[in-house]
Amino acid sequence: MPVVVLLLVAVLTLVAASSAQLRAADAARAGARQAAIGHDETAVRAAVTTAGGDRARVTVVDEGDWVRVVVTRPVAAGWLAGLPVRATGEAVAWVEP
Repeated sequence: MPVVVLLLVAVLTLVAASSAQLRAADAARAGARQAAIGHDETAVRAAVTTAGGDRARVTVVDEGDWVRVVVTRPVAAGWLAGLPVRATGEAVAWVEP
């Protein structure tokens, strides 16, 4: 019986990590789109928060004709939120003229 419980915990952890990774990637793409069309960093952060959640951290790097947005968010929520495991998503977009 302990093996079944351990397997269930492993599967649930994998699902949580996959979900967090997808949300971080989606949030990075949303932020990069906002930055690429000329919105300020406040709008970029708002888009990232909408797609990635309130606990998402965003970094915006202007690389001339390109903008890079990196989003990290915790993998676990609730009572496991203190764990140091984070998912990261990154998106690069060409800045519209």
